[in-house]
Amino acid sequence: MIESVSELIRRTAAEVILPKYLALHSNEIEEKSPGELVTIADREAEALLTKGLMELLPASVVLGEEAAARHPEIHQRLTEEADLWLVDPLDGTSNFVEGKPCFSVMVALLRRGETVASWMLDPLTNKLAVAERGSGAYLGGERIVASQATPAANTLRGAVLTRFLPPVLRAEIESRAHRVLEILPGLRCAGHEYPAITTAEQHFALFWRTEPWDHAPGALFITEAGGWVARLDRTPYTPVDQGKGLLVAQNEETWYAVESSLLS
Repeated sequence: MIESVSELIRRTAAEVILPKYLALHSNEIEEKSPGELVTIADREAEALLTKGLMELLPASVVLGEEAAARHPEIHQRLTEEADLWLVDPLDGTSNFVEGKPCFSVMVALLRRGETVASWMLDPLTNKLAVAERGSGAYLGGERIVASQATPAANTLRGAVLTRFLPPVLRAEIESRAHRVLEILPGLRCAGHEYPAITTAEQHFALFWRTEPWDHAPGALFITEAGGWVARLDRTPYTPVDQGKGLLVAQNEETWYAVESSLLS
């Protein structure tokens, strides 16, 4: 299954995403909600992935980001289906439209609400991040383990995605920013943000909006690499809870160091 899905994702990227990179026409870009773009590449990729995933697992259901945008009521399938695929056909659409090389194709397989496998492909480099529950995380075919060191607070650097943060929380974090080395603006692509934590490019990332197709793939990848993912109230993350706020770190001690520095 891991290899079959990997092949499907790579084929989708090659056939319908990469040909549109730096070649989109204005009539191939729409605003599906204020500030949220969708392109012909998103829609064609989701259609191709949906067809292929259902062929691989005929009894399964596919919940894609674009389908969910058109029909919000299908979110209920997260808790109803035994085998459910989450699909973000083009994570980082804004980057894609702007010609920035930071976008990803993401897929996760949920069994009764629990993420059991995930894939995140960088189409430009063909580097694939893969995780399977209980079997570890792999990046570019190599087993990856996040650093288990605990940096001092004043050496921490990581992303805080401020766009959807409540104003009060944003102000609190900004007032405490001096406690860490650097707060990054974020990559606008979860499919790049999560792997960056396992490769020590940054120590953490803090998100507010947590749509399941954006975070289920990366959360499993981080966890299988030895990292730590939890809601801001310290409760475990699950893709079915529809909560807000998520802190991701290279390990549990770093998670608490970031919480102490920026959130309390």
